[in-house]
Amino acid sequence: MSAQLRALRQLIADRFPDAAPLAERDANRVARPVSTGIAALDAAFPGGGLPRGKLTAWAPEGGAAAVLRAASRAVIAAGERAAWVDGARTAMAGWASAESLAPSTARGESWREWTDGVPLVIHPTDRVSALRCAELLLKCGAFSLVVLDVLGMAPRAEPMGTETVRLARATREGGGAFVVLTPSGSMAALRVAAKLDPHGVRWRRGPWGEPALPAEARIEVRARALGWNAKARIVLPVAPYDVRCAVEPGVDRRGAGR
Repeated sequence: MSAQLRALRQLIADRFPDAAPLAERDANRVARPVSTGIAALDAAFPGGGLPRGKLTAWAPEGGAAAVLRAASRAVIAAGERAAWVDGARTAMAGWASAESLAPSTARGESWREWTDGVPLVIHPTDRVSALRCAELLLKCGAFSLVVLDVLGMAPRAEPMGTETVRLARATREGGGAFVVLTPSGSMAALRVAAKLDPHGVRWRRGPWGEPALPAEARIEVRARALGWNAKARIVLPVAPYDVRCAVEPGVDRRGAGR
C-alpha cells in the first residue's frame, strides 16, 4: 500500500468516523445534482448540475481545470466537501494536501487540523495509487465532489477496463459526483467537452493601446448524455501568473495568500 493511500485512509478514519455512503444516509440529497456555481453551465447539464452517484468524463480541451476548481469552491460554499486526486500536480496553492496533514511520527505529532473551507488534494506518486485514492474517497461518502486528474502522469494513466468499473461502483455506493479528466468516455453517464473560443478572448491594453495580457476567455462547453445534447458558453476571468525561475532558491510561495 502506498504512503498516500495509507495517509488518506487514516485521515478519513480520524476525521470522519461516522462517514457512510450518501446513498444510505440521504436518498433525497443524492437525487440533487452537484452545482458548479455557474448557472449557464448547470443549465447545460441534465438535472441542473453534475450527477451524483455517476461518472462524468470531461475532455480537457481547454478551461476544464478552471471550471472544476470553481465547482469545488461552489461545493464548499454550499456546506459540502470536495477532493482532488492531483496526479498532474496542478492544484492551486492554499488547498490542503493529505501529505501536509499527516503527523510526523518522529516528532510524536497528531493529525494536523484541516478546515472544510478548502478542497482536500491528494498527490499520488503513481497511477495505481491515484486510482486507489480516488476509489477510497468516493466510497467513504464524505465528499460530494471528487475530481481525478492523472493526465500529467505516465501515458494511459487514466482508468481503463475493470479499473473504470470499480470506480463507477464506488461512485454509486458513495453517492458523490465523480469527474475524470480524460478524452475517453468509457462507462460515463455524462460526457463533457470544453474548448477555448479563440475569438472570445478579451485583452488588456498596453501603454500604447496594443493587446498585452488576456483579461477574459470564452469557453464553449458541450454536454452529452443518454437522450441529452446541450451546449453552453461561459466567460472565465484570466488571472496573471508569475512563472517561477528554475534557479530561484527555496520553496515557491507565490499565490498562497490569494
